[in-house]
Amino acid sequence: MLVYHSSYEEVQKPEIRTARNTKDFGVGFYCTVIKEQAERWARRFDTPVINVYSLLINEKLDILEFKEMTDEWLDFIIDCRSGKPHNHDIVIGATANDQIYNFVSDYIDGIITREQFWALAKFKYPTHQIVFCSDKALECLAFQRSEAVKK
Repeated sequence: MLVYHSSYEEVQKPEIRTARNTKDFGVGFYCTVIKEQAERWARRFDTPVINVYSLLINEKLDILEFKEMTDEWLDFIIDCRSGKPHNHDIVIGATANDQIYNFVSDYIDGIITREQFWALAKFKYPTHQIVFCSDKALECLAFQRSEAVKK
């Protein structure tokens, strides 16, 4: 299986970097199986690049997968975006993109109910992310190539 990582440069050796902003599934190296999504994310940079990796998952790792957007998925994102750490090696699931995250923020702030969140979220196109949260998880990736993305 191939996965894609958006960047502004070639990333032959993925690493886990702690960012200033909290992310959907916490600290980790973020990829997707959807090439078009990776290209969209890469266009945020002045020099958009996608890095392509082959992925061979080690089934002995602690893997949390959300097959669909559920209450458990929403609660996990709220915890991660609030800075709460977790111990999973890999987390897989839908992305709370900017629009969805606005709904998450509105839910956290009490502006909308959980039911209203789901009514709004169900009309958004599917997204995907796979996050490598440990050095053991990064060993599942093998760099293949990088590709420049047209702006």
